[in-house]
Amino acid sequence: MIYQLEPIAALATAPGIGAIAVVRVSGEGAISITNQLFRGKDLTQQDSHTAHFGTLRNDDNSIIDEVLVTVFQTPKSFTKEDVVEISCHGSEFIIQQILRRLMQAGVRLARPGEFTQRAFLNGQFDLVQAEAVADLIASDSDASHRAALTQLRGGFSKQLKELRQQLIDFVALVELELDFGEEDVEFAHRDKLRQLMLDIRRVLHPLIDSFSTGNAIKNGVPTVIIGKPNAGKSTLLNALLNEEKAIVSDIPGTTRDIIEDELFIDGIRFRLIDTAGLRQATDQIEAIGIERTQQRMRDAALVVYLFDGKNIQPEELQTAVDEVRSSGKPYLLVGNKLDAIDDRKRQVLEQTVGEQVVWISAAKQTHLDELKLALSARVRTDSAVQTGSAVVTNARHHEHLIGTDSALARAIAGLDSGVTPDWLAMDLRVALQHLGELTGQITTDNLLASIFSKFCIGK
Repeated sequence: MIYQLEPIAALATAPGIGAIAVVRVSGEGAISITNQLFRGKDLTQQDSHTAHFGTLRNDDNSIIDEVLVTVFQTPKSFTKEDVVEISCHGSEFIIQQILRRLMQAGVRLARPGEFTQRAFLNGQFDLVQAEAVADLIASDSDASHRAALTQLRGGFSKQLKELRQQLIDFVALVELELDFGEEDVEFAHRDKLRQLMLDIRRVLHPLIDSFSTGNAIKNGVPTVIIGKPNAGKSTLLNALLNEEKAIVSDIPGTTRDIIEDELFIDGIRFRLIDTAGLRQATDQIEAIGIERTQQRMRDAALVVYLFDGKNIQPEELQTAVDEVRSSGKPYLLVGNKLDAIDDRKRQVLEQTVGEQVVWISAAKQTHLDELKLALSARVRTDSAVQTGSAVVTNARHHEHLIGTDSALARAIAGLDSGVTPDWLAMDLRVALQHLGELTGQITTDNLLASIFSKFCIGK
């Protein structure tokens, strides 16, 4: 069933002066109300998905603007309501005049995300897909765009909805057993129930594990550049960004605070973080900077360890690399000052650490393309980034996936220990609750208000 609510309107394009702006109207009477202000063809008699040129008028019949009006009839629209999109010139004055006339005719201004919320309520898509609309609009890299598009097309939510329905069927049988508690009957086949829960958990685990990757895709890969003082960290940051972002000096300990900027490499957004050099601090301020470096290293998704290939000794490099490895973070070893060392020393250092080193000269900006390729390849080793398969980018989704998995784990443990049907049903209900809230099959007004308030007005 399609619900046509009171008509709403908002600017659907970005605010500001431009060649064209689009004002969207949706809801009961959207077409007939717009037709009252429009001079051209009778919009109420036109087919859906047709565009019509004319003018919008004030109540004294003076022209506001020449416009192109596109008509979308229910249910063949984004919201599944009657929708009109008014393309006008991108003047702030014209936009406000159009909105004023629409409000005079009985339309109210839309709240943030209200168009998408109506689309969700009318079954255009589920809640995960609705949230993907906002992610798609906000995407600023190839990876974040692909992740949002995958979710918008259904991602993992369709599969979870099917599995949830199967679980509902089992829960109904388990709860039916409660009505025959004294007769010791078993309607829900325990082996099949156990297999279903295992199947659901097999779907959940890759999604749960993908959140760290998905969060990095959505917000940028936090990449911290660490190393000893004067290794060339600030010089490297400046070279990658092609600007003098960080102060460069021969004096050790110049960088005492965190310097951060963004760089797009092969469709992936990297949040590059230059840090204070790792050494024994000489004063309190430098000590604070080093502590912040260590914290950023703990929070990073990727660590770039930069060392001075000219002055470092093999034993010293080995000790430093062991510390980086012990952090458990994905890392990349980068040797600086390639122009100042010979092939023999380079080979000795590589043999010492026993793995690939990317060699550059930050000061002369040589071999930076090789470093960029290595950074991209290091992130793309994650199959989700490489193949475009579904990844979890939303903390709310991650929370419900973990809640579902925990409830199912308790239910499986209960089956193995022979718990009564009432205890089993309780854990299964918790799993169903989490799955339902994840996909929007179970919602509250507060939940929807919280989610859609984060959308822009007009979407």
